Amino acid sequence: MAGRASAQAALETRRAVLRAAAEVASAEGLDSVTIGRLADRLGMSKAGVIGQFRSKEKLQLETVELVMEDFRVRVWLPVRHVDAGLPRLLAACAAWVRYAADPGYPGGCLLTQVTYDYDGRTGAVHDRIAEGRARWRDTLRHDVETAVAAGGLPPGTDAPQVVYGLESLAAGITPARLLHGDDRTEEWALRGMRAILGLPAQDA
Repeated sequence: MAGRASAQAALETRRAVLRAAAEVASAEGLDSVTIGRLADRLGMSKAGVIGQFRSKEKLQLETVELVMEDFRVRVWLPVRHVDAGLPRLLAACAAWVRYAADPGYPGGCLLTQVTYDYDGRTGAVHDRIAEGRARWRDTLRHDVETAVAAGGLPPGTDAPQVVYGLESLAAGITPARLLHGDDRTEEWALRGMRAILGLPAQDA
């Protein structure tokens, strides 16, 4: 029993460190996440923090994994059983916009933040972010293509162009909210997404 309790305590400590790392990174970037800073924030020793991850890069990678899992749970899981094609695409856009507008981090959507931090770099963190975002792009593109085949979207719809437009609108939510104080970002983003899909706004 003692061993099980110890393992559970270690897991909870690890989660607390990663959550703190995500909160710092959302506002100041992933490079601002340091062992010393997290130790101070959580009232732990530096050894206690580094012992969980062994290196700063490992900590950064696991922070990215946390954010991607959060995105998957809040955006993909609620819509995965919706009929493929336009129904699921619209449901995914709605869930995506809700998440981007209220991701649960003080600095807004952390997935957007880390993408901007690492899009021009090389290395393991860049590669993991690129891999995760590519998977989401593939998911969206599949539903666009399915919608075209089913007649929900016009023939000749450029699926990569649509995905690019949807991504751009979602990425614009955080700066619009936090930098400019816009309070209608969800409404605007969904209208824009429907416009990209060639759907009337009044049906949103």
